[in-house]
Amino acid sequence: MAFDTRSQSVLRKLPASAALLASTALFATPVFAQDAEPQPAPSAAQSAPAESEAIVVTGIRSSLQSALNQKRSADSLIEVIEAEDIGKLPDQNLAEVLENIPGIQITREAGVGTGVQIRGTNDNRTEINGVSTVGSGSGRGGISFEDVSASIISSVEVIKAPEAKTIEGSVGGTINLRTIRPLDLNEPLIAARVQGEYSELSDSTKPRLSGTLGNRWDTGVGEIGIVLSGSYAEQEATSFRPRVDRDGGLVENVNANVVRNGTAQAPSARPAAQDFDFVGIQFLNQELENFEYETVNFAGTLEWAPSDKLKFYFDTVYNDQERRQDSSRVQASGVSALVDHMVPDTFETVDFGSLDGVDLGSIQVAETGVIEPILSVDGDDPNLRFSSDVGARLTTSEIYRLGTEFEAGRFSARVEASRSLSNTTSPDLSTTINFINPHTPTGSGNDNAVPFAYDLSGNSLTFGINQNSQYAPTAAELLDPANVVLQQIVIGNDSQRNKEDAFRIDASVDVYGTNPFFTSFDWGYRYSKTTSTYNDVGSTLTLSQMNDSPRGTAFAELLVPGPDNFGDADGRELYFGDFLLIDPDRAFSDREGTLAILQDALNSVPGMRQIGEASENSAGYFSIDETTHAVYGQANFEYGPIRGNIGLRWIDTSLDSTGNSVTGSDVTQVVTKGGYAKLLPRINLAAEVTDDVMVRASWGKDINRPDYDLLSTSVSFVTSENAAVQIGNANLKPETVTSYDLSADWYFAPSSVLSVAFFHKNRKDLFVTQLEDAPLDANGFRDITAPCEGGGIYNPIAFRNQLSPIGGSGMCVPILTTINDTGSTTQTGVEVTFQYDLSQFEDTLGFASGFGLLANYTYQEYGGGEAFNTSATRGTDIFNAINGIYDDADFVTYTAKQGLLDFSKHAYNVTVYYEKYGLSARARYTWRDSFRTLDTVGGATLSSTLGFPVVTAARGQLNGSINYDITEWLAVGVEGVNLTKSTIKQYCVNDGALLCGEGLPDRRLIAGFSVRF
Repeated sequence: MAFDTRSQSVLRKLPASAALLASTALFATPVFAQDAEPQPAPSAAQSAPAESEAIVVTGIRSSLQSALNQKRSADSLIEVIEAEDIGKLPDQNLAEVLENIPGIQITREAGVGTGVQIRGTNDNRTEINGVSTVGSGSGRGGISFEDVSASIISSVEVIKAPEAKTIEGSVGGTINLRTIRPLDLNEPLIAARVQGEYSELSDSTKPRLSGTLGNRWDTGVGEIGIVLSGSYAEQEATSFRPRVDRDGGLVENVNANVVRNGTAQAPSARPAAQDFDFVGIQFLNQELENFEYETVNFAGTLEWAPSDKLKFYFDTVYNDQERRQDSSRVQASGVSALVDHMVPDTFETVDFGSLDGVDLGSIQVAETGVIEPILSVDGDDPNLRFSSDVGARLTTSEIYRLGTEFEAGRFSARVEASRSLSNTTSPDLSTTINFINPHTPTGSGNDNAVPFAYDLSGNSLTFGINQNSQYAPTAAELLDPANVVLQQIVIGNDSQRNKEDAFRIDASVDVYGTNPFFTSFDWGYRYSKTTSTYNDVGSTLTLSQMNDSPRGTAFAELLVPGPDNFGDADGRELYFGDFLLIDPDRAFSDREGTLAILQDALNSVPGMRQIGEASENSAGYFSIDETTHAVYGQANFEYGPIRGNIGLRWIDTSLDSTGNSVTGSDVTQVVTKGGYAKLLPRINLAAEVTDDVMVRASWGKDINRPDYDLLSTSVSFVTSENAAVQIGNANLKPETVTSYDLSADWYFAPSSVLSVAFFHKNRKDLFVTQLEDAPLDANGFRDITAPCEGGGIYNPIAFRNQLSPIGGSGMCVPILTTINDTGSTTQTGVEVTFQYDLSQFEDTLGFASGFGLLANYTYQEYGGGEAFNTSATRGTDIFNAINGIYDDADFVTYTAKQGLLDFSKHAYNVTVYYEKYGLSARARYTWRDSFRTLDTVGGATLSSTLGFPVVTAARGQLNGSINYDITEWLAVGVEGVNLTKSTIKQYCVNDGALLCGEGLPDRRLIAGFSVRF
């Protein structure tokens, strides 16, 4: 039947207090779940109990049992978390909610869950009520999880094995966020929640408010229901991220026969009294990453069922988020100029491990020491600068769904139209000021020498001013506007608009009882048109000469002390605690006024440089239009204990990629056309071996479309001299993935299960990044003139820092592009899930029967592929020196297969919960193994990490919550995130090799109360 009246009859017997949770209001299973079709009549084993057999269970156990029931009755492999479960997790971030599911790991930004990997891949789909969502950026995964409040979501479903009717476009799985369905309500719904979130490192408390209203009525024209859910939340998330580059300061020993470009290097050019190779300090970066969120969410649903054979529905979801960045960076730059003169006090031996079976060997690396100015050498190195990063993301997302479901005899169908759109602007006014040390001479350049000390022992990166130096500035001098000059202004107002319009027809005919095998036949058609348009808007002013650079006294009203609490995260004593910034709050709230003051300051110095208006960068524009037609046919069957489905999905996609070809002042718009057609077979089998054991098997194919920016034919530049320029590839083919799944579930007790699942994926045409380096010359400098004959691309706005002896802007930088891997790759893994509840032993255990346990473990491995990362210039220098090769004519480059990014081999999480006497408590520990990533600390790139993605070390995190029902309608609670303040370590080349970055995320506490009626 088109309407599951059996489920409705049970749901209507549940009181609202049992079905309602403070944060998410209510669980009510949607009549039609994601891509749901009219189901065949149930077998005896599937038949629902009569109303007299309904048992009311509340709280955590109710949600766990309901989720297990949905998983058990599905024909394909799915995982479900119900609203009660979401509401009682120790974090209200949806990414952290999904982390409870086996096979899922997440990544975080400033401690907030943002990315989700399903079975080792980021390439997944996110839907709301079965409708595609579009993200704020150029990715395909859909809406960002930090943009959606859990308070408007009733349940989360993850489809790991798709059916033919499941929309294509994911490798790991499809995430469907369900909102509350009003016709499932049994009585009026009123719920609200008021909370405050305290962030320890930012020392701030922000509000969280949510509420839900809903009801259904029996009228003369049928049943009508409406649910309105809304939330308002502010959040501040802080993370301290120190970074040290020890990858560009290779110092060869005085006895080595060093030859560069055919010329022997004299031993006198290398440190005296040092007879071994070592890697010195290249760069010190103290980053305080801070994001302030203000998020408004709304979800509304109207349903009208004139009869039990016909229903109309309208859904809308609206999200409005301002994510403001209020970050700072303190950089010790130019330190590599003294690497041949400042020998470290102590060294550590770093074993770089091996790459693809080749042993890289070990070398001595700077561990502790000072970087002291030598005024007779290079004059003003090293130097100190302070940056205020004020880039923001302002995103509005809208989803509309209008449809009808009807049935006539054995025939049923759904007709639905939907629109998803996202509009994002990224205003930016980031600034950098240079510190002018009053204790060292100043030349024509707008920086001069500052002494530094570093202590990288104890697996921690600490550094700051060398207070024992005769050149050391005092705190008062560091905070004196007279001792800083303006160095850079970055203005931005990028925009991105993503939209998908879709129309679908899904039909089914019920043939149950007419034959011994097939129960129903489903078929359907879906049309979708997706567009993504990006505009790069901005301007950059870079100052390198004192004549151009006003002193801070000319814009003193804009200067404020930077955060001085960098030691709060781990108790470190060596850090930059005194420095000035151009006020980020003022730069964000009064951009025009801030620019006017800075322009007046520029007019007060001889150079009288002008701040350019933010303008469109033609080289950064792209527009992607993609149209897809999809048809599917699926046969559902059941024979004895075996049921399942077999079907085909056929898609045809056409693509137009519009970009700009820029030559001098001439801009020509170029349209590149492409397209593809794919046939995707899918089979799912489920066998009820015994009353308690279910075995499943699935086989199917899917595709993964490239992100929009990967298809762009335009080129965009940033100011960093280390940042590679990404160049798109409009000829990228979609990846094709073939998946095999086999699982067994043993439901050995109420709300309990032991499950083992095996999966294997074969991927073809994997998207892989390729780096073309811009090589350094014998002096460690890059080419600063076009057309970069030695490699790379000319970036006209790259600020010349330590990689050029001449100041200003413009130099050759690396190129980063994406290609299809010519080889096939595989992902294989095992998931083990255990869930147990002691409530059945209440008579014997008493209060202890309130305990329960949830645990899962995932093992996965990756193989194959033919794409490689190659050692960058810095890495090549180091690895050859380790192996005694000092003539660059004989240098050997080192390679390693790329593998999957953000892929952990092992992961587990364990949740212990207690629910009894109105008390509900959880403690969840989540751990994931090390993984390679391009998400690096302080803007590090492949060039500065020796040519290979960094490795984020294994890490665990503890979250917890306690809630207490004071009355039937009032509850109080407290939740904690990252209770043990677990840190993040990032290593260059291999796990445990060269420590190059740290993350010290926040601990957050959320407390409040909820009411429900």
